[in-house]
Amino acid sequence: MPNEDLSKLKIEKSAAVSSPRKRKKLYRAVAAVLVLLLLGVLYLKGVFTPALQVEVASVSEMYPSQAFTLLNASGYVVAQRKAAVASKATGRLVELSVEEGSRVKKGEVIARLESGDVAAAKDQAAANLNVSKYSLDQARAELRDATLEYRRSKELVAKGYIAQTDFDSAEARYKKAAAGVAAGEAAAKASKAALQAADVAIEYTLIRAPFDAVVLTKDADIGDMVTPFGAAANAKAAVVTIADMSSLQVEVDVSESNIEKVKVGEPCEIQLDALPESRFRGKVHMIVPTADRTKATVLVKVAFVDKDRRVLPEMSAKVAFLERPVAAEEEKPRTVVNPSAVIAKGDKKVVFVVRDDRVAETGVELGPPLGDMVEVLGGVKVGEKVVLKPSPKLKTGAKIKTAVQ
Repeated sequence: MPNEDLSKLKIEKSAAVSSPRKRKKLYRAVAAVLVLLLLGVLYLKGVFTPALQVEVASVSEMYPSQAFTLLNASGYVVAQRKAAVASKATGRLVELSVEEGSRVKKGEVIARLESGDVAAAKDQAAANLNVSKYSLDQARAELRDATLEYRRSKELVAKGYIAQTDFDSAEARYKKAAAGVAAGEAAAKASKAALQAADVAIEYTLIRAPFDAVVLTKDADIGDMVTPFGAAANAKAAVVTIADMSSLQVEVDVSESNIEKVKVGEPCEIQLDALPESRFRGKVHMIVPTADRTKATVLVKVAFVDKDRRVLPEMSAKVAFLERPVAAEEEKPRTVVNPSAVIAKGDKKVVFVVRDDRVAETGVELGPPLGDMVEVLGGVKVGEKVVLKPSPKLKTGAKIKTAVQ
């Protein structure tokens, strides 16, 4: 029994030698198959296919007006009516009822200077006017009495009832009374003028808006000294700066070589950098009759046809001078693509859209041409890149190298 058990524990040499060799062969075969499969997948994916060099362009938005634009120019929005509002008087600012952005009406009081001294002067002028009126009334009463006495003396001296000296005294009194009335009337006029001057002086302490406008800047604050000449070190010449928003126009520089393309009344389209999604209708208001010799340009003023509260002074703007006005259906942007990106395949039109470093054939629906572009009604989106002048060899999934146009 022990001998039999030990014999069972013996290892066959043939089995021990042949088993590792078979396993190595199997591993090599499996590895070869995997390598072949990997190479096949990489080949199908184009790893071993050289990338095609192509030129691409972006699908973009285009306004129809760009197709009939004669000239483009840039400039700024400028208020044609603008004022630094100040007072003719000098005084300390005691009230300011507006701030930046406030809308004011013509004649509205927007600030007030101290007025105690001019108010006292007005009271004095009013009192002097009353004195003058009472003095004039007294002089007129004296004239009436002197007139009656003069007339009686004239009749009596003619009949010889009184001496000539008595008549002369009555006549002198009459003339003196008439002169007193004339002096009283002149004094009353002077007092009235003094009162009017005092009213004007008080009005100077009330700073009013000269026209309907919007406050652009606040140049002084309560407590500041305001003087029309700003001579003092800390004095302010203006209280606020205002602009009439209905007078906003775009001022652009047009080169002398292109000024013949611009005519007064010519339709324009205005684009503001601050509002890139909006287009504003405009027209040429004025061609300033002088040139800038340093820039060889002529200043052109373009008025807004439609007013918009979002438009502010000093905004940068671009102006397109047009052959004709923009129609209502042409106010919205269109999606466009370069016509050289579109090819015909059977009865449909297609483009090759770039996705990473590959292309995908995509059907598109085309609209009418817009200038040197063509409108795309469907199939691609703004911002996507498409291949220009695609090769007949180009297929979906092909690897490419792009050169952006």
